[in-house]
Amino acid sequence: MRIKFSKRFTLVGAFALIFIFLSFFLRLVFLLWNFTEVDFGLIGLSTLILIGLFYDIGTVSFFGAVAALYFMAMPKRFIGSYIDKIICYSGFAIGLLIIYFSFFAEFTFWSEFHRRFNFIAVDYLIYTYEVVKNINESYPLPFLVGGVLLLVILTVFILSRYKIFNQAFSSKDNFKKRLIPSLAIFGIMIYFTLFVKNEHAEISENRYNNELAKAGIYSFFAAFRNNELSYKEFYKTINNQEAFKEVNKKIATDSTYSDLYSLRRFIVNDGEDRKPNVIFICVESLSAKFLGVFGNEDQLTPTLDSLSGKGLFFDNLFASGTRTVRGMEAISLSIPPTPGRSIVKRPKNQNLFTIGEVFKSKGYSRTFFYGGDGYFDNMDKYFSGNGFDIVDRGRGFLPSGDIVTNRKNIDDNEVTFENAWGVCDEDIYKKVIKESDIYAASGRPFFNFIMTTSNHKPYTYPKGKIDIPSGSGRNGAVKYTDFAIRKFLEEARKKPWFNNTVFVIMADHCASSAGRWELDVANYHIPAMILNPNITKNEHIEKLCSQIDIFPTLFAQLGWDYESNLFGKDVFKMNKQDERAFIGNYRKLGLLKGDELMVLGDQKTANFYHWNKSDNSLEALPSNSEFLKESISYFQVADYLYNNDGLTIKMNP
Repeated sequence: MRIKFSKRFTLVGAFALIFIFLSFFLRLVFLLWNFTEVDFGLIGLSTLILIGLFYDIGTVSFFGAVAALYFMAMPKRFIGSYIDKIICYSGFAIGLLIIYFSFFAEFTFWSEFHRRFNFIAVDYLIYTYEVVKNINESYPLPFLVGGVLLLVILTVFILSRYKIFNQAFSSKDNFKKRLIPSLAIFGIMIYFTLFVKNEHAEISENRYNNELAKAGIYSFFAAFRNNELSYKEFYKTINNQEAFKEVNKKIATDSTYSDLYSLRRFIVNDGEDRKPNVIFICVESLSAKFLGVFGNEDQLTPTLDSLSGKGLFFDNLFASGTRTVRGMEAISLSIPPTPGRSIVKRPKNQNLFTIGEVFKSKGYSRTFFYGGDGYFDNMDKYFSGNGFDIVDRGRGFLPSGDIVTNRKNIDDNEVTFENAWGVCDEDIYKKVIKESDIYAASGRPFFNFIMTTSNHKPYTYPKGKIDIPSGSGRNGAVKYTDFAIRKFLEEARKKPWFNNTVFVIMADHCASSAGRWELDVANYHIPAMILNPNITKNEHIEKLCSQIDIFPTLFAQLGWDYESNLFGKDVFKMNKQDERAFIGNYRKLGLLKGDELMVLGDQKTANFYHWNKSDNSLEALPSNSEFLKESISYFQVADYLYNNDGLTIKMNP
């Protein structure tokens, strides 16, 4: 006997076909967009499309389940009524609005990150003001919103002309007949909820293949559910005692404390204990590839290129992550990346032993400067909770309602240019100069941590400053960033405190982490330098190192003895076997040593590669047990310390 499904579900079928068609079209566009990066070998195009179709069906089942619940609940006698028509038309239009908007959003997200929606997209929902303003400044938002609404209206009109809605309203099927398709939809939804993970789409070694196989909306909710990752549950582990022994062996000094599960030690450095002011400029999205000293021929960074020969310049330094908060975590805590969110945005992120504690022990004031609203990405709470004063464009309170008391505002009369992310770099530097004058007058040395914003989409900056028009793209933003640093140093040079100030300049992360490999090594390479002719010599440092090593190296240059809980090392004390860099994203954790890379994945995987620097490719190698043990130890210890209050400022043995 043939089962005849209820016409009531014609709307669900029409919606599913629209979704699957649009998803296929989007996948095709992305495929053509990055055609040269996609592999068509053993895991070919047909497999990619079939996996994508599988995830599309799972995604649309969640929409269908909402409709099925309504169709089952509506009494037979009310089907086709005025109320039923209003609900069906409205619900269908809202569903279309969601998928049309999400597909448009995927285009913008892919252009920025070359990935499906991930935890970054989830975070962006929290900071709606900045994100919507940024989109409005980067794209013709009224036109796009109008276009989406027009598409919704047009789709509903076409389906009405083909009497799709009439079939749903004319159906007088009883509850039992409506139950059959409902159970099928619920079954698919439950199966995907319980048994299908977003990572199951990742069957290729090529990251682009894996991203193309996914569905954007499904990826978004997968990221929403898995924003926090338990290292013990998802990653390879060893005995904790063994892990701590391994890490302490790598960072040991003569005065390591005996506490078993700790990295606490006392660092002793040679030379005179000097206390100059320290100004650290954390430059937004400054990839090494933008600098002429690294081979760029577009003359975007004449200032930074000239400075590369006037202090300690790090030729082979790598960022720990792909976002600003991950860079801040690595720099301030001097710690390898942990899975999931950055510690800057996680609970238990206050009263930690940061580099600020070392400055505090030497009598320094500590201030975090940001041209935007510091509540973005939880920066206010993190820095104020770890002893820093705050200077930003913010409102003085946090989303939780907590008040940031140790802060100053960048007033309107101090702003010459502002976009979605904050004031231009020139304006934040002027504020730094102003506050530094106040600190210097007090006679107390100061440490200023500056986070810039201008090298960020929509890439807008004051007109007439450089020869590239504002808003025309990344190159202009990089060149303006370099210009603003030159102006800042020129103004600082006029101040009596200049000669007694060390300037540290380093990127937070690269402009893009996208690539075909699970970790694209070249896209973590960033510039860094320490400048002061009275304290540092002129030297290019070729040793492989990490963001976490910059401040321990500076402390050594200043001759400081200090108590430490930091993973970072003075690069000048590194032997060849000590050289390493930590790179990662929210799921992959990598240890790079020379041209070998171990990548730990969240399905307890460990992949070992040879990195070919000439073409940035990764070639799989047989596993190396000692390398694996070292990799696991670093990341496991970092996670353990965070989760067991081992990063706190209570440092007495």
